[in-house]
Amino acid sequence: MKDKMTHSPHLLFADRARANPEAALLIAPASAGLPYAPLGFRHSYGEVFAEAAALSQKFAAAGYGLGSRVALLLENRPEFFTFWLALNAIGASIVPINPDLRRDELLFQLDMAEAPLLIAIAERLADLADIHPGKVTVIGANDDIPPSPVRLTAEPGGPDAECALLFTSGSTGKPKGCMLSNIYFIRLAEWYTTQGGVADMAEGSEIALTPLPMFHMNALGCTAVGMIMKGGAIVPLDRFHSKSWWASIADSGATIIHCLGVIPAILLQMSPVEAERAHRVKFALGPGVDARHKVEFEERYRIPIVEAWAMTETGGRAVTTTAADDYAPGLRCIGRPRAGMEYRIVDDAGNTVDLGTPGELLVRAEGRNPRDGFFSGYLKDEKATEEAWEGGWFHTGDVVYAGENGLLYFFDRKKSIVRRSGENIAVLEVEAALAKLPGIKASAVTPVPDDLRGEEVFAFIVEAEVTAGGDLQQRASRIIEACGAYIAYHKLPGYVVFIEKLPVSSTQKVQRGEIKTMAAKAVEDGSAIDLRKLKATIRKGG
Repeated sequence: MKDKMTHSPHLLFADRARANPEAALLIAPASAGLPYAPLGFRHSYGEVFAEAAALSQKFAAAGYGLGSRVALLLENRPEFFTFWLALNAIGASIVPINPDLRRDELLFQLDMAEAPLLIAIAERLADLADIHPGKVTVIGANDDIPPSPVRLTAEPGGPDAECALLFTSGSTGKPKGCMLSNIYFIRLAEWYTTQGGVADMAEGSEIALTPLPMFHMNALGCTAVGMIMKGGAIVPLDRFHSKSWWASIADSGATIIHCLGVIPAILLQMSPVEAERAHRVKFALGPGVDARHKVEFEERYRIPIVEAWAMTETGGRAVTTTAADDYAPGLRCIGRPRAGMEYRIVDDAGNTVDLGTPGELLVRAEGRNPRDGFFSGYLKDEKATEEAWEGGWFHTGDVVYAGENGLLYFFDRKKSIVRRSGENIAVLEVEAALAKLPGIKASAVTPVPDDLRGEEVFAFIVEAEVTAGGDLQQRASRIIEACGAYIAYHKLPGYVVFIEKLPVSSTQKVQRGEIKTMAAKAVEDGSAIDLRKLKATIRKGG
């Protein structure tokens, strides 16, 4: 393919659709049990291309075009891909929305993005109708497109034009909007499809199954654009379902699967089923899988797990993979840096550390433009963008060390982040939600290890008025249920300990290191109130 055809997802897709219109692009078997497609589905490149083209014309007629942003709450349904490709064709950017967001969280993202239009699944139209009167119009996927508040020119965006705005949690408490360009997604897909080794991909025959959401760069950039780049098919599940997992894989013919740390952990606890050996899977891309689970998973299912590292900000320009390397089992190896990626591992003073010594990972693209292929910046936060790029290097906040074999190994994180089942959760965001409750004087949130999810949210809570006696479990449960009105269920504390006062420094700052140590001990000795089952009921709505 010529370079001029590959600088945006839609141009890449159009080229593939014209070359092989009958090939499957989106598939799901009936065994996946999708509530919106109980019989499954199959949509070819040609079908989606025709639907996207017609939809592009409707958006263009309504005044949308280069510079527009449209929010999509369409989950991983086929409509998501049609709308995304249609909007990308006319230079408009999408804002994929996490359906689990609470009202305040959603309002924050819509305000930040200044997206005048939200397209939602039918099941959410009623509760979203008045989400932002006068500023955001909410419609269904089959409704007429309302006029754009500002009429823009409908034309394909260039390599640097914004393709998507993805929100990622940061240590400041509020999610940051990462502006991601067309070329960002192309570079990410290029890396994904050329890892080699056990992740070697064939032309026109790969089928990638993912339960990961399209509001994450992994699913949108690697699975979606990657399969389009190879002329393969995407199996976009609504989420991970342990009971139907292996049947979905076998029946879809998946050759590649995506998972996060929690998935192998759950699967390994299940009894064997016939479908778990009836698959055609060549490898699983599984960032963050516990080293012990990786060994057991590969032995039981005969599927190699490829570990990798990247951030929404770094995309495919600064990324690592274990696909082409052997390494000692039992270590959290994140693999070899890709060609064209420069990195340093530094101490707190910014000095390069010795081989094998942990330090913060700094990354950039080699060449004249160190930001080439990275995110375009944090929306409306140039200060944070420049701070992240201090000294000409992107500061990842991840602590790693290098081995003599040239591979990198994950050690810890510097940022105040909980990494739960692949989701980054800012502790300050959880603390801010807890602070809205009248009975709470102060709180401190920290990550604690979790065998299934990698990490879980832990909260120390100082009550405004301490109740003598009383059931601690009930008090903690009421707090978490009330907090669920402000933040999505996965951000809610899974453990709580009531405490008289928080450990602070001489300058009255919470001592995060001590908090983390205290939390781990409370979980280990069983003194923490375990609310993980309650979180699951809140997720299900009762």
